[in-house]
Amino acid sequence: MLKNILSRGPSRSLNRTHKVAIAGVGTLGAAAVAFTAVPASGHTTTSEAAPTAKVAYSTKPIQDVHAGVTGHLAGADQKVASIEAKKEAAAKTAAAKTAAAEKAAQQRAAKESVSRSAQRVEVKQVSTKSYANNLDGWIREARAIMAKHDIPGSYSGIHRNIIRESSGNPTAINDWDINAINGIPSKGLLQVIPPTFKAYHVPGTSWDIYDPVANIAAACNYAADKYGSMDNVNSAY
Repeated sequence: MLKNILSRGPSRSLNRTHKVAIAGVGTLGAAAVAFTAVPASGHTTTSEAAPTAKVAYSTKPIQDVHAGVTGHLAGADQKVASIEAKKEAAAKTAAAKTAAAEKAAQQRAAKESVSRSAQRVEVKQVSTKSYANNLDGWIREARAIMAKHDIPGSYSGIHRNIIRESSGNPTAINDWDINAINGIPSKGLLQVIPPTFKAYHVPGTSWDIYDPVANIAAACNYAADKYGSMDNVNSAY
């Protein structure tokens, strides 16, 4: 049998670079062997720490987002409440102003009403006509009252009968005719007996038979009923 006659060539010594490369390959091989030696169900410390860290980091942002949303919602609620409070305050202020304005208007209306009433009273007092306290004044005042009650009688017709009956004396009394004999003498300017004066008394005048205005008004009321008007009376009536 032939022997291997091939001879090796001269060996070369490894330099530093070669040594480092060989060492690196050896380390990687050892690591590979160690990794394949770990059972499939086994967990290393490194593999357990990584998921825990991931869970922790994934939870924190969710909490922050929730807190941020809650804060925004709370802020929005506060803003809505503030707006509602301002609206309510504005409504109350408006209501108070309206009530104050209505009260002021009522007060002004009351003052104006009182003022108008006072003016009417003043005008009425000014417009009240005064009459002279004599035969002319008595006839004129009596006719003004008679006009309110639709009692006819002219100035001349009244004056003519007064002069014939009493000569213009408001306290005149007849103590000799039939009425006097019967105990009911005629009295006053137009010589009216008491029963006639009472029956034909004109509202707004005195109940005193000797009062000149009351006497004229009652006598003219009686003459209007019996004769149509005092103007139609030319003698004792």
